[in-house]
Amino acid sequence: MNILGISAFYHDSSAALIVDGDIIAAAQEERYTRKKHDPSFPTNAIEFCLDESGLSLGELDAIVFYDKPFLKFERLLETYYAFAPKGVRSFIKSMPVWLNEKLFIKKRISDELKKIGHFDKKKTKLLFSEHHLSHAASAFYPSPFEKSAIITIDGVGEWATASICLGEGKDISIIKEMHFPHSLGLLYSAFTYFSGFKVNSGEYKLMGLAPYGQPNSEQVKKNIERIKKELINIYDDGSIWLNQKYFNYATGLTMTQNKLWEELFNLKKREPEDQLLQEHCNLGLAIQKITEEVVIKMAHHAKKITQCENLCLSGGVALNCVANGKLIEEEIFNNVFIQPASGDAGGSLGAALSTHHIHYKKERNIKKDDSMKGSYLGNSFPDYLIEKFIKKQKAVARYFDDEKLNEYLSEQLSQGKIVGYFQGKMEYGPRALGGRSILGDPRNEEMQKQLNLKIKYRESFRPFAPAVLEEDVALFFEKVDHSPYMLRVHDVKKELRKELPDNYPALGIKEKLYYKRSDLPAITHVDFSARIQTVSKKTNPKFWQLLTAFKQKTGIGMLVNTSFNVRGEPIVCTPEDAYNCFMNTEMDILVLENYLFLKNNQPEWKNKREWLEQFELD
Repeated sequence: MNILGISAFYHDSSAALIVDGDIIAAAQEERYTRKKHDPSFPTNAIEFCLDESGLSLGELDAIVFYDKPFLKFERLLETYYAFAPKGVRSFIKSMPVWLNEKLFIKKRISDELKKIGHFDKKKTKLLFSEHHLSHAASAFYPSPFEKSAIITIDGVGEWATASICLGEGKDISIIKEMHFPHSLGLLYSAFTYFSGFKVNSGEYKLMGLAPYGQPNSEQVKKNIERIKKELINIYDDGSIWLNQKYFNYATGLTMTQNKLWEELFNLKKREPEDQLLQEHCNLGLAIQKITEEVVIKMAHHAKKITQCENLCLSGGVALNCVANGKLIEEEIFNNVFIQPASGDAGGSLGAALSTHHIHYKKERNIKKDDSMKGSYLGNSFPDYLIEKFIKKQKAVARYFDDEKLNEYLSEQLSQGKIVGYFQGKMEYGPRALGGRSILGDPRNEEMQKQLNLKIKYRESFRPFAPAVLEEDVALFFEKVDHSPYMLRVHDVKKELRKELPDNYPALGIKEKLYYKRSDLPAITHVDFSARIQTVSKKTNPKFWQLLTAFKQKTGIGMLVNTSFNVRGEPIVCTPEDAYNCFMNTEMDILVLENYLFLKNNQPEWKNKREWLEQFELD
């Protein structure tokens, strides 16, 4: 059976195609349009999936949308009715969008698909999955588990904001749900908004900012107390109740009632690009601690009611790597699998998989590790296309075989050079995993500063992740053996850490940031943690070979790995995207498969400011 899944019209539109339950291709629309978190219909992503599979629209058995718009519309109307007359401005603004674009979505999808190709509506069914079922399916069906508890947590789908499910064989049963407006995802997004970051985009910034908070300070303790007293009730099963007096997302145009929040936390709402204060860090730490508490309580309850040894996680909150690390260290479950595209982008894959196994009742083919293929499910570019690009661009490049290339790159990386690394298939989900990555030396004390300020053009506080040989991970990090998708945070080994001064917790953001904390300063966050990617020879042999060559050169099988893009730009997709990013930043070397480009050898380049201005700040 050939099934296409689609996610669209909210944020992170995507498409995924499966054949007889096997994941063939998946990609986000933003990679093609160059608009970060693009919500538009994923025409380009669909065309890629069809091209990769060799199928036409007419050969598909089903096309599945990742949620049910009528149920969302029902929730919208009931919410406005419940809060009336509050929310009139928001109602007036949202109704035309729903009536013109979203309510009659079946026709809209059909019209968009007709632009791509012909299909017979009698033969190719157009179906709709429920939002949280799509999340649950995206995690359980690719997992290596025959039976598993499943937890999904996000902002909101139709009505559900979190769910506990049981996956067994080809079936998923939803056991419990939490409903709007009570939502852990929306609570975290409210703090994201109040801290001056963009909702549905800046949540990972808040997570990265939290470790700069002072964990034992009175302010953090008071913030937690205020949150629990005024904003949230947390129950033993991990469900929550939010005091809507303080929030504006249900019927308004903002996330929070700003005046009430400012009074509650004695802190003015931060605007984007305002200076970050210690108070913002302490607030970020407080909500991070609350999030971890809720996730762990929910996991305990899921274990109790399912009696499973395995857990699958998905939904936007499953991208909170710090909470994931804490959950895994609790050892509630023996095994945990997290969908690498846990946000709405993964909804397209979940919709396709749920249709295959639940609607069509097809059995699973369970793989030993998982069936995500390392999440390398996007475009790849053979040598002839790269050669064509080089000629068109009049770029200067040299071809190396694998061994010589890795030997040269290891030498340059060890000398502090920064490398744009473009090889194999593009990653599906928000993490660059060695297909579209920027690489550096984790031992270099200046690497984090250089990458943030000269390459990514983003806030200096943001941390970078290590990509480490899977077989070497225990040499550097505590309590981790397998983390292929960069979705878990664990601590750097104690023997690699530097002794900190007694006044370290009281230091400002910049003083903490530039203090050498370990033998691996570029990847050690201010609390001695790191967001880890383990690299396997099986799933990405070329990246594994480079790490092995770097280990032979330096003794360390690890590199700094950050996504190949600048702030506000989607991860690069094509050789042209990669070259543009390379030439418009202070990157030293670009690798397109086996072709190597040195910055100083390239023809004169246009003004980078014009290129940067096309990307909105995230």
